[in-house]
Amino acid sequence: MMRPFALLSAALLAGCAATHPITSSIGNFPDPFVLPDAGGYFAYATNGDGKNVPALHSRNLQTWRALPDAMPALASWVRKEESHVWAPEVIKLGERYVLYYTAHDLASDRQCVGAAESTSPAGPFVDQASKPMICQAELGGTIDASPFLEGGRLYLYFKSDGNCCQQPTHIFAQELRPDGMAVVGQPTRLLTNGRSWEGKVIEAPTMVERGGKYILFYSANDFGNGTYAVGYASCAGPAGPCEPADDSPFLKSRAERNLYGPGHQVVFRVGSQDLIAYHAWELKPDGTRAERRFLYIDKLDWVDGKPVVKSTTLIR
Repeated sequence: MMRPFALLSAALLAGCAATHPITSSIGNFPDPFVLPDAGGYFAYATNGDGKNVPALHSRNLQTWRALPDAMPALASWVRKEESHVWAPEVIKLGERYVLYYTAHDLASDRQCVGAAESTSPAGPFVDQASKPMICQAELGGTIDASPFLEGGRLYLYFKSDGNCCQQPTHIFAQELRPDGMAVVGQPTRLLTNGRSWEGKVIEAPTMVERGGKYILFYSANDFGNGTYAVGYASCAGPAGPCEPADDSPFLKSRAERNLYGPGHQVVFRVGSQDLIAYHAWELKPDGTRAERRFLYIDKLDWVDGKPVVKSTTLIR
């Protein structure tokens, strides 16, 4: 029997030859997050198809089956109509799973970040809080929360939603309580948009440590068109300071692959191999943008310390 990574490698090689618009049986799956757990993989996405948190499960990263809504009930602080539940990410802490998510806060009328718990990666996740965990209303709100555990200390990365309100956008880091259900101390600003390729938006932070070096991945520019892309910054530690690598993304639109607006990445490992999951827009036969964002998973390699993605592999 082929091991999951061998199956995925075969899919990546097959994906290199794809140079025409194709579709995905998964359907719309924006802002993906992938959690390896119990010999399989759980994937979560921004709300859609009547679910607050769409979820999938796979044994091999190729074939996925849909699961019930991972968070069927919303917290009391969330607006129920047009709740805008975005960008869920999950971390396992002991025997518990904590899901960080963005939703529309009734009190501030902004997108803000909450945390929900479950004993299973499939959910149901429950947020019993009466208010968001983080809500930077004065900065436009808070979105795209991403956890990171390092040396027994837990951190959360997030983005101020200033682009909603003609403000700059920032990526912050803040330490979490050991149970992951509350922040401690004050947030530290790591990055602000300003490089030419970023446009007015930086978002979707992902922190990883490789070989003693800390790399902060992030997406930038307009998610709705081909300028959306993924870059990275080198950081001195989990709480920075961070320095953007250069003025160009390492994962961006590629016309020859029909890859349009890739972004909102997550990095995870299968054995010793890094993988990167992200979404990109579906294209119509005439090459124009359709309305769905599809899931891609590719090998992430390191060349002279820099991240490199060679394939563009749609999960069909």
